[in-house]
Amino acid sequence: MKNMKKNKYYVHESSYIDEPCQIGEGTKIWHFSHVMQNSIIGERCNIGQNVVISPGVVLGNNVKIQNNVSVYTGVICEDDVFLGPSCVFTNVINPRSFIERKEEYRKTLIKKGASIGANATIVCGYSIGKYAFIGAGAVVTKDVPDYTLVVGNPARVVGYVCECGNKLQNVQNEYNCDLCNKKYEKTDRKLILKE
Repeated sequence: MKNMKKNKYYVHESSYIDEPCQIGEGTKIWHFSHVMQNSIIGERCNIGQNVVISPGVVLGNNVKIQNNVSVYTGVICEDDVFLGPSCVFTNVINPRSFIERKEEYRKTLIKKGASIGANATIVCGYSIGKYAFIGAGAVVTKDVPDYTLVVGNPARVVGYVCECGNKLQNVQNEYNCDLCNKKYEKTDRKLILKE
């Protein structure tokens, strides 16, 4: 496919876009990538080199996908999600090459503003909360709550992060951002932004 600005999005000539799919205005799809049929990609997304978007994947607006990421069927990314280089998704719990399990694909939801670090693995069937931060190389095997910072294998909670991405400081059960001055409180084991 040639470079194109059709519908006000950009696709590098080395990439393939299967039909039908939906690509929003201002989105850029770089070298050697493949967007498969029935995918929905929002506006102002940036899809790096060697990325595969499998059939039926949904990406919100302003999603950034770094190089060498395969986003498999069942994955939904809300707005402003960041997928770091070579992060990994799965969509079947018990794959075998000789057994087709397409009817067993599990949904994985990455909520608004979440970031997934380089080489992290997200096992299918879980949700990553709003503005959560998955550290580089982490292996996520359960739901991650909003604003939570997890690292390791298996991923474990090591703190909380602000919407701006800065690690929050805990002062008497109030979590404060030193960078943007937002304040959060913990209720029912969940962190919420104070209005």
